Amino acid sequence: MKINLATLHQSSKGHTMSDQTSDAARVAPSEVDHAEIHYFNSYNHHGIHEEMLKDEVRTKSYQNAIYQNKHLFKDKVVLDVGCGTAILSMFAVKAGAKHVIGVDMSTIIEKAREIVKVNGMADQITLLQGKMEEVKLPFPKVDIILSEWMGYFLLYESMLDTVLYARDQYLEPNGLIFPDRATIFLAGIEDGEYKDEKIGFWDNVYGFDYSPLKHTALTEPLVDTVDLKACVTEPAKVFEINLYTVTAADLAFKEPFTLDCRRNDFIHALIAWFDIEFTACHKPIKFSTGPHTKYTHWKQTVFYLREVLTVEENEQVQGVLSSKPNATKKRDLDIEIVYRLDSDNPIRTAEGRCEYKMC
Repeated sequence: MKINLATLHQSSKGHTMSDQTSDAARVAPSEVDHAEIHYFNSYNHHGIHEEMLKDEVRTKSYQNAIYQNKHLFKDKVVLDVGCGTAILSMFAVKAGAKHVIGVDMSTIIEKAREIVKVNGMADQITLLQGKMEEVKLPFPKVDIILSEWMGYFLLYESMLDTVLYARDQYLEPNGLIFPDRATIFLAGIEDGEYKDEKIGFWDNVYGFDYSPLKHTALTEPLVDTVDLKACVTEPAKVFEINLYTVTAADLAFKEPFTLDCRRNDFIHALIAWFDIEFTACHKPIKFSTGPHTKYTHWKQTVFYLREVLTVEENEQVQGVLSSKPNATKKRDLDIEIVYRLDSDNPIRTAEGRCEYKMC
């Protein structure tokens, strides 16, 4: 299913506006701006948590990373940042943690408390409602930080800034972070049929020329499950994060990429996905959100190019991917892709610059 990010209502997990507005008054607008209110309210409804819990790649990867490394969790104090329904907190208790503190701003934490209680863990898990930057933890330091902070394109509406705050404020000097590595990849795809359906639609809308809306359509990335067969190029690693050392400033990045073409074909769009690693584990655990592996709720992010590239096997598309938080809405992203195809056939040589807004 193609998902236009413009139809999503401040939710990095794909929740829709209609599912959220009933809870819109739950978070008081004291010192939280309007966008932040919508972001936190998007996690009030149980449906969004159901989607994440049913994502077996996501949830089982965390479960395996914790259960297979009980020697790391035994008698440790654990902080679960953005705990949601407390599934990671309960995994940690099962692995032998001495105590777990879960922090979440949304009202789902009320249900999380009930869930923890009915599972007999109320004495081992403390759940706090509020912003990580404002709550007072019952322990001055923690041994391990758990968090599922990733959004679409890894960084869209993600909680990584909050995880980094928790790391700097509460993590013991030799403490662990689960997960601790993330990598963004790019590839080129052939997707002419859908591009014509999405972009070409504006050329003739019931007999009228709506082409001024083409610009808007081209600057809105899609979240979609892409067939591996559509990939025209090899994947390229573009941006890597080490959660032990990365800073919030590092998340505004500008990185070069080179895409090696697999075959003679067309490139209508570039897609992005990310891989996640738990390298602290005795046997490292990782998962991918790419088109080559099992479905995850993150799918892939599709960036349509203004012009179609005609490529041949062994040619390269070179470029630069830039991403930074929006100046006024920090959970939104401003993304730029600059690219160039050099060919022996000058007619096919092409270059371009595209700007996108994930909002």
